[in-house]
Amino acid sequence: MTWSASQYSRFEAERTRPVRDLVAAIPNAGIQTGIDLGCGPGNSTEVLQQRYPDAQVTGLDNDEDMLAAARKRSPGTTFQWADIGTWSAPSPVDVILANASLQWLPDHATLYPRLLAQLAPGGSLAIQTPDNLQEPAHVLAREVAASAQFSSRIGTIRHPPRHDIQWYYALLKPLSGHVDTWRTTYMHPLAGHQAVVEWFKGSALRPYLSQLDDAGKEEYLQRYLQEIGKAYPVMDDGTVLLPFPRLFIVATR
Repeated sequence: MTWSASQYSRFEAERTRPVRDLVAAIPNAGIQTGIDLGCGPGNSTEVLQQRYPDAQVTGLDNDEDMLAAARKRSPGTTFQWADIGTWSAPSPVDVILANASLQWLPDHATLYPRLLAQLAPGGSLAIQTPDNLQEPAHVLAREVAASAQFSSRIGTIRHPPRHDIQWYYALLKPLSGHVDTWRTTYMHPLAGHQAVVEWFKGSALRPYLSQLDDAGKEEYLQRYLQEIGKAYPVMDDGTVLLPFPRLFIVATR
């Protein structure tokens, strides 16, 4: 299931705003090393490097298209291929940033404490994940996949389970000196229903589309567009406001 850096970056300003909010909340005044887990096209790594210009910041991802885009964007920053689900730091690091990446991985009960344990004393683990599995865009993606037309091919596909903010706080507080958590719903103004579809083509729809041939993808996207049109109202100027809730965690050792 490959990524498309260009598709993902079509809404870069909207996708980067949450990581700016997240990085601004990291309490460390200065650091020597920082890791961006699941760096994508490098926008999140750039934000981390701007916050800590003197640090050695490394972006990690397992998609070559994303890494190529990141290296082009920030040629002075190190980007490496890595499986972020199994990655281990060769030595303790000061900040681990994971912006909109860990929701693709299972078993957060094991993953999050393992990442926290790789921090140096006083280091921070900063995580942002979408909290939108029950939003219409996700619900409709599952419903279209489960319809008679598609059920035999993609009807059983599910995103890895996520948890509420209380669950994550309870998991990390005993292992941390301080845990800061919050939830924000961003209201993204998009240019109509097709823009909503394009947004999710770059993220949530990928598991479904990757299992379909070209004709199947077109049919799925047309059905999805029809349902999105019923679920999200259009304002007088043609704008669709897309609510997008996200969870934020900054756990400091």
